[in-house]
Amino acid sequence: MSTQAEAEFVEEELSEQSIHDYLAAHPDFFERHSTLLSSLNLPHASGGAVSLVERQVAVLRQKDLKLERQLKELIEVARANDSLGARIHELTMQLLDARDLHRTVAVIEEAMRSGFDADHAVLVLFGDPESFEDINAGRFFRVIRKDDAALKPFGTFLGGTTPRCGKIRDSQREFLFHGDADEIGSAALVPLGEMGDGAEIGFLAVGSTDSDRFHPGMSLDFLARLGDLVTGSLKRF
Repeated sequence: MSTQAEAEFVEEELSEQSIHDYLAAHPDFFERHSTLLSSLNLPHASGGAVSLVERQVAVLRQKDLKLERQLKELIEVARANDSLGARIHELTMQLLDARDLHRTVAVIEEAMRSGFDADHAVLVLFGDPESFEDINAGRFFRVIRKDDAALKPFGTFLGGTTPRCGKIRDSQREFLFHGDADEIGSAALVPLGEMGDGAEIGFLAVGSTDSDRFHPGMSLDFLARLGDLVTGSLKRF
């Protein structure tokens, strides 16, 4: 009688991936095997070992700290927006109360200096300088013909329709800020004109000694609204 060799039993070795897939498919596994959970140890950055439970607690604590930081950042942004909104409202009320161009320019200058903490600011209007000789606003207010060669360094900006932020060229700093040019680390240029018309009547330049105060990645919504407000107040006269 022939005999058939008994098949040898081969134990299949579990791979890390199969264990991973099983645990992913059964997230309640350690709930059903709590004693196993508490006995598992994982290496720690300090060089020792902690249980899986302690490791999970540490991970959750880190996530909690991250969420807390994000919440604080959101709160700070919300407070900053509320503050800007309040200052815009105050400026709007003051501009509505201004009865002539001289008072309007004075209100805008005061708002830039004290309300919006600008280190330096310049309001540039396009027109005939002789027509505005009665307005004395120091270095803040400047009237220049739109075809003046001095505006050539601003050609790209004047051809656009949105505010520009960041570092500006030496020729632009010299034109706007004169003796204070070397102090300017960054600046915002805000076109003054109807929406879509760009710098139709001029532009507002705000300079900061902080090189990071105005940068290309910042939101332009506030500056655009400020430009619309100043444009509307100036076009009344």
